[in-house]
Amino acid sequence: MTAVLAAVCIAILVIMALALTRAMKAPTVYDRILGVNMFGTKTVLFIAVVGYLMGRPEFLDIAIVYALINFIGMVAVLRYFEYTAPID
Repeated sequence: MTAVLAAVCIAILVIMALALTRAMKAPTVYDRILGVNMFGTKTVLFIAVVGYLMGRPEFLDIAIVYALINFIGMVAVLRYFEYTAPID
């Protein structure tokens, strides 16, 4: 069971690297925001799995707080770009 969870952690880290690559090489601002949001979501998943793997249930609380911060941050960034977009 522990080996499976360790493999899951490694897979999540690979997906996080792919999300960062998407965020850096995306053609538009919204695609970059999507990549950063995906990275934040996978970070929440990674924190939860590592907490379970280490036997530390308080990591789940940290993951939930990080998810809320990620959500509020994404809404704030999207609102900023909504109101500062150049008028065509």
